[in-house]
Amino acid sequence: MEGDIQLLIDYLRQKNSENPNFFYAVQCEDDQFTGNVLWADPKARSDFAYFGDTVTFDTTYRSNRYRLPFAPITGVNHHGQPVLFGCAFIMSETEASFVWLFNTWLTAVSGHHPVSITTDHDVVLRSAVMQVFPETRHRFCKWHIFKKCQEKLSHVFLKHPTFEVDFHKCVNLTESVEEFESCWFSLVDRYELRDHDWLQAIYSDRKQWVPVYLRDTFFAEMSITQRSDSMNSYFDGYINASTNLQHFFKLYEKALESRNEKEVRADYDTMNTSPALKTPSPMEKQASELYTRKLFSRFQEELFETLTFMASKVDDGDEDRITYQVSKFGEDNKPYYVKFNVLKMRAACSCQMFEFSGLLCRHILAVFRVTNVLTLPSHYILRRWTRNARSSVVIEESSADVYTNYLESQTVRYNTLRHEAFRFVDEAMKSSADSYDVALTALKEAAKEVLNAAKNDGRSSAFSNGRNKVASAGDKGTEKFSSGTRVRISGQTLSEVSTILRFPVTSSFTMHQL
Repeated sequence: MEGDIQLLIDYLRQKNSENPNFFYAVQCEDDQFTGNVLWADPKARSDFAYFGDTVTFDTTYRSNRYRLPFAPITGVNHHGQPVLFGCAFIMSETEASFVWLFNTWLTAVSGHHPVSITTDHDVVLRSAVMQVFPETRHRFCKWHIFKKCQEKLSHVFLKHPTFEVDFHKCVNLTESVEEFESCWFSLVDRYELRDHDWLQAIYSDRKQWVPVYLRDTFFAEMSITQRSDSMNSYFDGYINASTNLQHFFKLYEKALESRNEKEVRADYDTMNTSPALKTPSPMEKQASELYTRKLFSRFQEELFETLTFMASKVDDGDEDRITYQVSKFGEDNKPYYVKFNVLKMRAACSCQMFEFSGLLCRHILAVFRVTNVLTLPSHYILRRWTRNARSSVVIEESSADVYTNYLESQTVRYNTLRHEAFRFVDEAMKSSADSYDVALTALKEAAKEVLNAAKNDGRSSAFSNGRNKVASAGDKGTEKFSSGTRVRISGQTLSEVSTILRFPVTSSFTMHQL
């Protein structure tokens, strides 16, 4: 391989002379070349700055018949496409070699550690990752393990045709750690595999490859069950079992060119075409203007599915945090649970899709629907999934569309008022009849103040988006409300309450609630 490696180094040296931002390094020990080489072109280094939150280090090419020691480092761009962060040739697969590789690559990409990293199932790699990326969540590639399963358990596959399906269901479709554990032991007992060494080994490592243990960490994947397009796919169709180093350079550059063309095409489609909207939802319109086409399509799927889901309150929790049970209408599926902080507009779902993929799930969106959250709060819009992912523009309320700002501020005010009103009613009903009379009188007084403010709204609002606003000298009688004022409503008809608070009557309100 020495002559071929020299060809590779000459190629990298030429690339660096053409562009000083082309990074490459070779590893030497005691003045001897180890055969380990790393490089990252200018685009790879730039892309890591935008999409380097999750990384895949793929050494599966060494398993082909030429044992080509090629190892690309990839990620996922804002279109959900694989993107390259660097490449390596690893002739010496020792822990020291991988430690050198990771440290050198960090130098090439400015030293920022990713949130998560995916590698093959390898104890040497695990040790190297722990040394170089101590705070990064390390995952073993699930599909690499499935492939090994076919090899290690080929006799079981032949004897029991149902084993593969049952194994996949156990790994992919269990919703909790407890359910996975129960399913796993049931599986190994059913097929008499409890003493199988390899199965015992991967079970010991389950927290690093089984989805239920990893959903609390961002991996930029849109599906728990489907294969990630980023793992072992960037060079698919170009570099394969028949590739040797003499043919590598031409195929490598063809792959780069093809991937760049696909990204440019996706950018063009996002910027120059408008997706078809399926609902009149302001949230869908907002998302269509923020996300790339691919990611909007995925978000739209989740939003549309909320029409078949019911969200019902099961626990008020503390003053601000409410738990909802979300389940599909007419089906006896397991429910999901969403904890929603009304005032902070933050929600957490038991499925953990947002934590894992960076997109909100249908369960949280169903809760948003019944609580009249009309637009996506800014903290749920990851810039890395937006059409402006490569720009320096940060998605904040101050830079968002005026219409979106208006809807979002209305939503926050609406939820705050409703929350305070419900809490007041609950407190009043726990007390005596005298307390009820006092509460009713206070509410009628508050209603008059709100109506007076509403009448003056056309000339000079007493408050704006929850902040004080000084009235002009000509607006006599206009009152100023502090942000801490509580508007209290009870004993009114549904239409009167709607008029007083200036929000629409929706199916999520009932007379019983009010």
